[in-house]
Order: sequence, then structure tokens, then C-alpha cells
Amino acid sequence: MTLPGKPVVTITYCTGCNWLLRAGWMAQELLQTFQGALGGVTLIPGDLGGIFEIRVDQELVWERKRDSGFPDVKELKTRVRDRIDPELDLGHLDRRAGGE
Repeated sequence: MTLPGKPVVTITYCTGCNWLLRAGWMAQELLQTFQGALGGVTLIPGDLGGIFEIRVDQELVWERKRDSGFPDVKELKTRVRDRIDPELDLGHLDRRAGGE
């Protein structure tokens, strides 16, 4: 069940590559960071070789082959934030290196 009116994130992962734990960890990170802003995070097992895609309301925000690997947590949260609430402050993730 998803919450109506709130964006939903889907993470499609390759079962043959054993990426369920990675997908689950990313889902957990998103749910923790965007607690009240997301309608849900859905994990979708895929059997296509090497698939790893993250979508917000069907909009592709990360694709493993296109984006050269997996996102680090900062990049993932930034891309999701930019889709659901660009004004949202991500706290220390938005701070630049060197304390700027």
C-alpha cells in the first residue's frame, strides 16, 4: 500500500547479481531520510542481466549502466530530493567539503 498523493520510489534490481541487499539498504536510507515525504519504496526483482534502476513516480533517476555503477548515498538522496522537494535541506549531505 502506498500513501496517496505522495511520490513513490521503485528500485528494480537484478536477482541473478544478488543485489537485493543493496536495494534494501538504499530503500531503508530513503525511507529514513524522507519519512513523511514518500508514499512508499517498492523493491522489484528483475531478471534482466545487471539491471539496477531507481525511479521516482516512473521517472528514471538512476540507471546502473547509464550512470556508471551504483549511486553513493549522498548522490541518491540528492537526486530523489531534487524530484520530490528541491527546497528540502538534507543537512550535512548538503554541506560542501571543507566546511563551506
